[in-house]
Amino acid sequence: MRPMLSTLVAAALAAAMLAAVAPAHAEQADRYRLERTDKGFVRMDTLTGAMSLCEERGGELACKPAADERSADAGKLPELTRRIEALEGRLAALEGKPPAAGLPSEEEFEKTMGLMERFLRRFWGVAKDLERESGPNGQAPDRT
Repeated sequence: MRPMLSTLVAAALAAAMLAAVAPAHAEQADRYRLERTDKGFVRMDTLTGAMSLCEERGGELACKPAADERSADAGKLPELTRRIEALEGRLAALEGKPPAAGLPSEEEFEKTMGLMERFLRRFWGVAKDLERESGPNGQAPDRT
């Protein structure tokens, strides 16, 4: 009886291992996609997007990596990364500010107040000049 029990345990373990390996194998089988072309085949790795050009030679499929356009732009990658980081920093700074709800900034407010002060000083200066010209009793002199 014991040898049969160990055989059953071994068979159960083997079945469990096959069940665990089967999904991984199915994923590997679906990973590559093969398309026929005029000169052979194009194989695409659906996981990475890498492309290979394949030819049938002596009943076997021989593949070589396709020219990768990404390698031409590889020199631009550090500059683009730096620009993205700078933009993300600016965006974070803008998002970090509390909403102004349409109110002017402190600088705009001070500039506006300065202009209003100049206007009022000049206006009161004109009003005082007119008062002085009108004479002591508040009557404007007759200029006709």
